[in-house]
Parts: sequence; C-alpha cells; structure tokens
Amino acid sequence: MICFAMFFARHDSCEKTTIQFASWGSESEVSILKPIIQNFEKENPEIKVLFMHIPQNYFQKIHLLFASNTAPDVIFMNNQYLPIYANAGVLEDLSDLNFEFDKFYPQAINAMKWKNKRYGIPRDISNLVVFYNKDLFNRYKIDYPDPNWTLEDLLDISKKLTHLPNIFGISFDEEPLCFIPYITVFGGWTQKDVDNFFNTDITKNNLISQGLNFYADLRKKYHVAPYKQESASATMAQLFLQQRLGMYVSGRWMVPKFRSEANFNWDVAPFPKLNKQSESYIPLDASGWVISGASKNKAAAIKLVKYLASRKSIEYFTQSGLIVPARIDVANSKVFLDGKAPKSAKVFLEAVSHSKPTPSSLRYKEIIDELKKKTEYVFN
Repeated sequence: MICFAMFFARHDSCEKTTIQFASWGSESEVSILKPIIQNFEKENPEIKVLFMHIPQNYFQKIHLLFASNTAPDVIFMNNQYLPIYANAGVLEDLSDLNFEFDKFYPQAINAMKWKNKRYGIPRDISNLVVFYNKDLFNRYKIDYPDPNWTLEDLLDISKKLTHLPNIFGISFDEEPLCFIPYITVFGGWTQKDVDNFFNTDITKNNLISQGLNFYADLRKKYHVAPYKQESASATMAQLFLQQRLGMYVSGRWMVPKFRSEANFNWDVAPFPKLNKQSESYIPLDASGWVISGASKNKAAAIKLVKYLASRKSIEYFTQSGLIVPARIDVANSKVFLDGKAPKSAKVFLEAVSHSKPTPSSLRYKEIIDELKKKTEYVFN
C-alpha cells in the first residue's frame, strides 16, 4: 500500500536498485564517508546504498559473507588481502573498465592488481615516514633530518635525542608494518622472500637479518628506543605526543591526531636510505574499492565505485588529513598540500617514487603472524 500511495512520487523507492557497500574505519572516517554516499544517492536517485560499517575483525566478517554467498556488492579492500579473494574468483575483473586510471599513481594501481588483472580502484596509498618533534631537535641543537639522510644518520640523531629515562630518540614497534621498511632498505623482503617464507629460515637470510639486527640494536645495543616495560601501556603515538620520543615511524593516518593533540611543533621526513649512493625503497600499500563477482547489480556497483574514486570524492576524503590520495591530481593540489602541519607534506608524495607495492601472497596473514613470532625473540 505504501508503494501504491507513492506511485506518483518523483523517485519511487520501490523502483530503486539497492546495493550494499562494506567498509572499515573509525567513526570519524565514517562521518567523512556518509555524506559522499548521500551525494551519490542524490545524483543517482534510482540507486539506494546500504552502508555496512564493520569496525572490527573486518576481513573475518568479509570471509563469512563470501562463504555464505551474501557478500556486499562493493567492498573496501587493501592490497594485502585482495589476492586471497581475487585468486578465489569471487571479485569482478575490472581490467576493461572504462575509467580515468591515468589520473592515479601507477604504484597504487599495480597494488590493486593480481596476476596482471585489475580488481580494484585505489582511494589512497600508505607509506611510512618519520615524524619528528622539531622542538626537541631545537632544544638539543640537532639539525632536522636531511632529505637524503641514511640509517647511520638516523642512529646518530637518535643517540643525540635520547635522554634517559624519559626521552628516547626513535620509536620501536613490533608490528611488521613498522619494521619491514628497515628490511627493505637493505634489499630484503622481496616477492621471492615472501613466496619462500615458510621454506627458509629468515634469520639466515642475509639482507633480511641485516635489517632486523639494525632495528633490534636500536633498542638492545644502543638503547635509543624503548623496551616494552619502558613504554608500559603507552603506544608509540602516545609517547610521541608526550614528547618522550624524538622521532616516530608511522603513516599519514596519524596526521589528524597530531594536528589536534600535539602541543609542540612537528614535521615529517622520508624514511632514511641505506647510504648516500643507494636507491633504497620502502613498501607501498593501497586501499580501494572492489566489486563482488556475484553482485546482481553490477552496473549500479560500478557507478558507485567510479563516484567514490572521482576527483570530487577523493578531495573530500583528503580534506580530513587522513589519507595520501591515490589520485595524482588531488595529491598535487592545495587540498593535500594545504599548508597545515606537516609543512613537509610533499614528503609523502616524494616517497611514492621510492616505493614498490608490498609483495603479495595468498598466505599474507599467516606470514605476518609467523613473522611476529620469529622476531619477538630477536627484538627482546
């Protein structure tokens, strides 16, 4: 009866195509996303988007939805987990999709591929940089990191910044995301290393062990990074905000927090090279949107994905300071280079040219879990 009563309405809800869209993210990130969805629905009144927010255990739940044939039409996905679903044949191949892919960083596009087929359109790219407390550098009369600084420079600066028991030079996190760049600057953690991970002893891999040992020495040999008991329950981000860390290795996602909570001057520097002559690289990750191969409304799903990846939408995501946009036209615009902290925001973009997509694997989660087990002893 409701539908009959609304028969003459301009946009009859009974005739709408309904699609589901799943994403992770904090409440602040969701608050950015919802207006974009609402604008999409206004511009496409024939489509209704049901937003499925999964804040925790995201990929476990996505697994279950695929297993029960109830996967959302559009899914926010990162390059670490994309191979699992692409290899299982449950994602739509977007290789022939007519879209402005030339507007995106090639590294981001390649990160969303599997076996040379494109399965996703990237929203953002993630690479690690070094956040540093300019006030602490000034207090101890230390020059700010040079764009071409090396691991040796990082160690030297960390020693000068360290004033025990309260102030440490550099962060130390046992999550692989945070220490893998120390391996890649030595040339380790290649696709070959990842493919052979369970068949070799990584502690005997020379390039990998050099990176792990350098990282472990920051804590164990030189004590310029805190032990677990010295940071207690505080995270590295919290120690940085408390001005107990001179430098903190992390990604763009920390910028909104530091903008709102840091009561000191701070900036970012690129992750250091192995030496002045080297062409060291750091891993690059990407997140973006994929479409379920079983979607019954693929035309509507494609419309949504194109809208989410449009310049207007990516600019809206970028304004929060949360992401490094995968679109080159947005990354090089005032929307990203807005003059707010960090002043050296271009460092995030310059790092892309020294980045390669993180090696993919169908056993990514197993590899990361095992890597944490194998390095726990090395680090402690």
